[in-house]
Amino acid sequence: MNLADWLDATARAKPDAPAIFEGTELYATYAGFAARVRALAAGLQAAHDLKAGDRVAVFMKNCPAYLELFYAVWWFGGTIVPINSKLHPREAAWIVGDAGATVLVSDGDGLGADAGMPADCARIAVGSTQWSALFEQGEEDATPARVSGDDIAWLFYTSGTTGRPKGVMLTHWNMRVATLAYALDVDQPAPDQATIYAAPISHGAGIYNFVFVRAGGSHVFPLSRGFDPAEIEALSRHFGQAVMFAAPTMVKRMIEAAKASGYRGEGIRTIVYGGGPMYAADIDEALSLFGPRFVQIYGQGETPMTITSLPRELVADETHPQWRERRASVGQAMSCVEVRIANDGEDVQPGEAGEILVRGATVMKGYWRNENATAETLRDGWLHTGDIGRLDEDGFLTLTDRAKDLIISGGTNIYPREVEEVVARHPGVLEVSVVGQPSAEWGEDVVAFVVPRGEGACDAKVLDAWCRAEMASFKKPKRYVFCAELPKNSYGKVLKTELRRQVA
Repeated sequence: MNLADWLDATARAKPDAPAIFEGTELYATYAGFAARVRALAAGLQAAHDLKAGDRVAVFMKNCPAYLELFYAVWWFGGTIVPINSKLHPREAAWIVGDAGATVLVSDGDGLGADAGMPADCARIAVGSTQWSALFEQGEEDATPARVSGDDIAWLFYTSGTTGRPKGVMLTHWNMRVATLAYALDVDQPAPDQATIYAAPISHGAGIYNFVFVRAGGSHVFPLSRGFDPAEIEALSRHFGQAVMFAAPTMVKRMIEAAKASGYRGEGIRTIVYGGGPMYAADIDEALSLFGPRFVQIYGQGETPMTITSLPRELVADETHPQWRERRASVGQAMSCVEVRIANDGEDVQPGEAGEILVRGATVMKGYWRNENATAETLRDGWLHTGDIGRLDEDGFLTLTDRAKDLIISGGTNIYPREVEEVVARHPGVLEVSVVGQPSAEWGEDVVAFVVPRGEGACDAKVLDAWCRAEMASFKKPKRYVFCAELPKNSYGKVLKTELRRQVA
């Protein structure tokens, strides 16, 4: 089944239902949404000879065109490659090349002339004459293409500890089951609900689009094309029954703004939070101001949004003898997966820590053109998450650590190796090691320990400018610690545990 079948069915059943809003202005009904998708699919095929299985990349901030592009690509049986809009153009260009994308759709000039874009990839800017022309050429297919459940719908690039991003192959079946799990384990969708895209649609917020398309709900794109607490408050009050996905740092910012304005969550139905650690004090304060509007989820790109969930009644509960421990957990396994804790392949006892393993229909098909990484991560039918946690006797999962080097800042994964490779290229740097430092605002900040090539070879200002020119701003270190040498073990491996102890 093609994911675009859901849009087709909703448009036929509820053609006049409001589908997409820009701010509070109606952009398209479901009939109009589907019509634009059909035209865009035909235009892309006619102009660029696209066929089933071809990849189309998108690199831009949230806007209605993003959602239209998703469904247009699926309509003809293609694969969408959403790229985090926060990435540096060179990083985005590498993903475009690795995915073998035929077309890149972006904001304005997109990657720029010096980003190193593959020469054989066509570039289209949303809002340009070329973009508008796509809606006026080609013969439209009345219904979506037939696809196999095993066909790749979404190629999601998530960084790996090797320093280069890996393309997670998510199939139509993966996404379909993940959507059904939302209704069972996260929240009950309904036509009167409005999902607000305040978090990047290239990630978890976008994955939640399916359930609202199927239910015939509204899709709201803030005019800021990002996250602004005052704007979210206004939109929530306007639409009512508002639903959104938010990283813990976004929740914290909303609560800080609410304390100042007196807002108490009016119009918000549900805030689904995940993607990073939520401190107990922060969720306690959020509940005291907004009440039981919060649901927690835990997932990875390799099994998107679908490892565990903690529903609103358990997030808010204070009657159970273990309510504090449960609120600090990430909940129980979702209905679509099995979760176990193991060390060296052997299950541990309840309460003992080990690696989190996941098996189920939402687990990825594998990594794009990377058999070695696939074999390492998918073993004996189980996804090895690299995260450390423990299950209690009631099946509640508590994360005790993450993959040892991963930094999560503002809900976004940052892998130290990527940052280290950039810093190490500076001629004034002899050695570098990057770790995360706890941050009340962002969850973690990036800290770089640097051994310079002699006195005056580099300083924080110089390295900051270097990193800003070479990679996404959110990845660059917020702090540099200059030292004569890095702590190492007898094998010459840097002891990051010691560095983390120092910054803690």
